[in-house]
Amino acid sequence: MRLIDYLDKGASLGGDAPCLTTEGRTLSYAEVQRHSHRVARALSRDRIAPGEHVAVLSGNDPIAFATVFAISRAACVWCPINPRNEAAENGFVLDAFDCVALFFEAKFAALVDGLRAALPRLRLLVCLDAEQPFAPALEGWLAGVSNAPFHADTVSDLAMLPGTGGTTGQPKGVMLSHRNLETMTALTLMGYPFVGRPVYLAMAPLTHAAGVLALPILCHGGEIVIMAHPDIGDFLRLAERHRVTHSFLPPTLIYMLLDHPDLPATDLSALQCFWYGAAPISAARLEEALTRIGPVMAQLFGQTEAPMMISMMAPEDHFDTTGAVARHRLSSAGRPGPLVQVAILDGEGREHPRGGHGEIVVRSSLVMDGYYKNPAATAEATIDGWHRTGDIGYLDEDNFLFIVDRAKDMIITGGFNVYSAEVEQALMTHPAVQDAAVFGLPDEKWGERVCAAVQLRAGQATDAAAIIAHVKAMIGSVKTPKTVEICVDLPRSKVGKVLKKDIRARHLVELAAASGTRT
Repeated sequence: MRLIDYLDKGASLGGDAPCLTTEGRTLSYAEVQRHSHRVARALSRDRIAPGEHVAVLSGNDPIAFATVFAISRAACVWCPINPRNEAAENGFVLDAFDCVALFFEAKFAALVDGLRAALPRLRLLVCLDAEQPFAPALEGWLAGVSNAPFHADTVSDLAMLPGTGGTTGQPKGVMLSHRNLETMTALTLMGYPFVGRPVYLAMAPLTHAAGVLALPILCHGGEIVIMAHPDIGDFLRLAERHRVTHSFLPPTLIYMLLDHPDLPATDLSALQCFWYGAAPISAARLEEALTRIGPVMAQLFGQTEAPMMISMMAPEDHFDTTGAVARHRLSSAGRPGPLVQVAILDGEGREHPRGGHGEIVVRSSLVMDGYYKNPAATAEATIDGWHRTGDIGYLDEDNFLFIVDRAKDMIITGGFNVYSAEVEQALMTHPAVQDAAVFGLPDEKWGERVCAAVQLRAGQATDAAAIIAHVKAMIGSVKTPKTVEICVDLPRSKVGKVLKKDIRARHLVELAAASGTRT
C-alpha cells in the first residue's frame, strides 16, 4: 500500500462520502481523488520525477493534506515540514533532505521567500492559497491540467521523510517506507475499535501524529474533520456536532480538556477511541479521563523512527476483569503490538528477564529504513538487529511495557538510580499540579540532586514545601525533589513535550552565576 492507496481504498467505498472537512467546507473522496490526479499530473509536467522529494509547509488544511496524496500518486516522497519550526530549521530540512519542490500556505510566504535563495535544489514553489511574486497560486499552476486518472510507478519503497525533533542537534531525516506505514496502519486496525464509518477529529498537526493516524480512517471510508486552529472549546463543539468516533491529543491538551468548563455538557457518546501519547500522562488524570470522557481512552507509544504503534493499550486494557479501573496499569504504555518484538537490554546488550530495567529495543517492519544520508547515526541507533529507542523501561509479567525514563534523563543520586518519570507521576498526583519536569543538578555530596519544576492547574495555589511533603509521603526521601520551582508555564517542544533540557540548562547557568558571585 502506497499513501495514495489509502485514499483510493476509501473512495472505493463511496466517492460521494465526506473525506476532508473543515469550517463548514467538505471535500468528498472523489474530489480529493481528482485533486490528487491534477497535482500529480502537473508535477510530472514540471519534470518532478518519481522518487524526488516534495515538501509541504502548511497548518492544518484540507487542500494541503489532499496534496500529500498527490505527491504519493506522482510516486514522489513526502517531506512534512513542521510549521512550528524556526526558519533556520526548516531551511536546514529542505536542503539536507534534498527537496526539489515545496507547496506552502501564504502565511508562510515571507519565510519561504527568505529561504529560497539558499536552497538551489528547489526547482518548484507553489503557494496553496494565493499568488506570490515568486510563486504561482495552486489554481493558477493547475490551469488547464486534466483531472483524468494519472499513475506513476514507484522507484523505491520510501514514502515519507519526516525529521526528528531536533532536540539534540540538527534534525535527522527518518526514512519511512510504505511498508513501515502499512505495518503501522495494520497495527492500528488490529488493536483499536473501528465500528462503522469513523469520524476522526484532527486538532494535532497533520504534519505530525495526526497525519499518519488518518490512514486507518481512510481505509474505512471515514471522514477527517480538520481543525485549522487548536482550541479546546472548539474541539468539544466539533466532537459533538460531527459525532466524532476517533481523535488524538497529547497529555497536556487532555489536561486542558478535563479542566474545560464545557466538558460536562458535551455529548461525547459517539467516541470509540481517544488516543493519547507523545509524552507520559499522569495516571491520576488518566483515571479522571476514563470517568469524565468515558471508557474510550487508548494509549499508543512510538517514535518517528517506529511510528506510533510500538506498544498499544486499547480502551478495554484500562480496566481489569471486574470492570474496575486497572490502576496498576495506567502508568504503562500497553503491550507490544502483534507485529512488533520488544526486548529490554542491559548495558552490555544482554536481554533482561521480566521486570528488569534497561533500554527498550524493537524489531519490526514498523522500524524505519534508517536516517537519510547518515549511516553513522543509523548504526548508532541499531544493536544486533534491534532498533534502540533511547528509552529505559521494563516488561511486567503480563507483557505490559512500562517506560520509566529517557536514558539521558536518569538521575544518579547517592548511588541510587532515580527515574524522572516516576517522580513526575508522583508530583502530578498533587491536586494543584498540572504538569511537571524532573531533572538532576550537580551536588557535591550526592553527585546529583533531584530537582523539579511544576506548572499548576488553573485556579490552584500551593507552595514548594507542600508539594515536596506530598511526594515524600508517596515515594520516599531519596526520590523526592530537593527543590521545586513553581512556574506559570513549562517550556515545550513543537509537539507539546516539556523541554527538561532547557529547564536544566537555565538552572545550570544560575548555579554557575551564583558560584561566581560567591567566589
